[in-house]
Amino acid sequence: MRSPLLNKLSVIFGPRPPVSWLLLCFVSVLALIAVFGSSSSNSFDSVTSTPVPEIFTNYRRLKEQAAVDYFELRTILSGSSRQRELGLCCKERENYVPCYNVTANLISGFKDGEEFDRRCEVPRQGSWCLVRPPKDYKIPLRWPAGRDVIWSGNIKITKDQFLSSGGVTKRIMLLEENQIAFHPEDGLIFDGVKDYSRQIAEMLGLGSDSELFQAGVRTVLDIGCGFGSFGAHLVSLKLMTLCIAAYEATGSQVQLALERGLPAMIGNFISRQLPYPSLSFDMVHCAQCGIVWDKKEGIFLIEIDRLLKPGGYFVLTSPTSKPQGSSTSMKKRNMLTPLEQYTEKICWSLIAQQDDTFIWQKTADAHCYSSNKKNDVPLCKEGYDAPYYQALVPCITGTSSKRWIPIQNRSSSSDLSSAELEVHGVSPEDFFEDLQVWKLALKNYWSLLTPLIFSDHPKRPGDEDPLPPFNMVRNVMDMNAHYGGLNAAFLEERKSVWVMNVVPVRAHNTLPLILDRGFLGVLHDWCEPFPTYPRTYDLLHANGLLSHLTSERCGLMELFIEMDRILRPEGWAVLSDKLGVIELARAHATQIRWDARVIDLQNGSDERLLVCQRPFVKK
Repeated sequence: MRSPLLNKLSVIFGPRPPVSWLLLCFVSVLALIAVFGSSSSNSFDSVTSTPVPEIFTNYRRLKEQAAVDYFELRTILSGSSRQRELGLCCKERENYVPCYNVTANLISGFKDGEEFDRRCEVPRQGSWCLVRPPKDYKIPLRWPAGRDVIWSGNIKITKDQFLSSGGVTKRIMLLEENQIAFHPEDGLIFDGVKDYSRQIAEMLGLGSDSELFQAGVRTVLDIGCGFGSFGAHLVSLKLMTLCIAAYEATGSQVQLALERGLPAMIGNFISRQLPYPSLSFDMVHCAQCGIVWDKKEGIFLIEIDRLLKPGGYFVLTSPTSKPQGSSTSMKKRNMLTPLEQYTEKICWSLIAQQDDTFIWQKTADAHCYSSNKKNDVPLCKEGYDAPYYQALVPCITGTSSKRWIPIQNRSSSSDLSSAELEVHGVSPEDFFEDLQVWKLALKNYWSLLTPLIFSDHPKRPGDEDPLPPFNMVRNVMDMNAHYGGLNAAFLEERKSVWVMNVVPVRAHNTLPLILDRGFLGVLHDWCEPFPTYPRTYDLLHANGLLSHLTSERCGLMELFIEMDRILRPEGWAVLSDKLGVIELARAHATQIRWDARVIDLQNGSDERLLVCQRPFVKK
């Protein structure tokens, strides 16, 4: 819709006013903005009901309308017309993941797993389109029911692929018409997930797996997580478990885990580091994950060492195939010999072995790496830690870090101590203030959104009556997480959601602090697509990200197209930023067919919320 100012200009000068008059109007608009100052409120909805003097409100309305007109005039002066709504992508792109072109990588000569690596190219504007949901897509069930039952039409793994995938798969899944049910007692592990988890705890000297948290295990990286049954069990124990698996052209562990409401992202370290800093996880788990750990001079184990915190654990469950021509013990011995050699070089200790499961513990002594006579793996240069998809390095990192604290000595609370905050260069006052800000913000978000997304949605015309409840939020992506304050606020308010904390690569790197709080997080360049499948997040949140990107090499339109790809139908986005950027963002949101409105916080600043919902587009 055109502003009143533009309509008046059209009446006087026709549809294309002279440039001289537009320039005059442009100068006038700037003068208006200067006169009315920096206070702000507007005619949109307000989170609070505090009365505002009428004169003051009118001034602010004039100022904000002037800002909107300024951006529209700027668009005309640049010679570009307003963009129409973007079209829908073809059906073949229903499960499209940018940056993963296996065919092109094979043609380019990549092999031995490197064809599944992430390689991004800048998309051409003419190729912009919106990824549509599959024909049979349905809104996921509310947690925790949606953890164990999903709609088969929501994922790209077909029923035929499920039924042809072997006896083990048939034991853990039950197909009922258009649903897939996961039995909580079963899994890819032999005697069931609960028995397997209890076995790991007992191998660590614990009475049960419920004691893992007290033993220092709060975050787990699960490599090649299958259908996510192990991660689902650990999440029920309040252990934040992140599934990573390589991109799959047909069938996807990551997509299925996310559809179940479990944390997951595409991750492959055949040739490049994972996008997490050193000393990130308390435990790394691999159960038949398909990685040959003693390949390439043990460089995959060196990457696991980089990711593990001091005193952390590496749990490996080997294949169960029976040996040919030798005893089972000899088969195990032959398999472990090269692993034993490499693990000794990187100061790991094999602390337990039972059946086909082995547990190593990373040393808590940083001096072990330099004093170990068997160690021919050098230390990396001091200060080296560049984990954003850099090449794998055959050296040890993290030994000189101030974060070198054994997991058994760490605080079990997400509120770090003054000493722990000092390690990250953060003052306790700043940290506490950030937490209070996000506690209040979350309450405002909840008050604003509860009538809309946390209750049953009105029936859509032409739809069948769904089984209530069918509209909810299971996961949140905080696209500019800072200290992880929003995540902490969710925990304190006991909201049953998990948060993917994203730290932009060109922002101040607060990801180590977020991970030390026991949260999940990742580095990401928002000029590139995020490594996940379409429709995998329920709520996107970004505070200050849009202003941050205005100084980057990419535009906001690319970001909104990517947000539309990863947000599920009827999912929500809450963007907080300055007025001018929010107005531009609202125009982009309209272009990608989102319902959007601007919310005035009425806190005396020019900050605004843009609250958007992605519609359920079926055509």
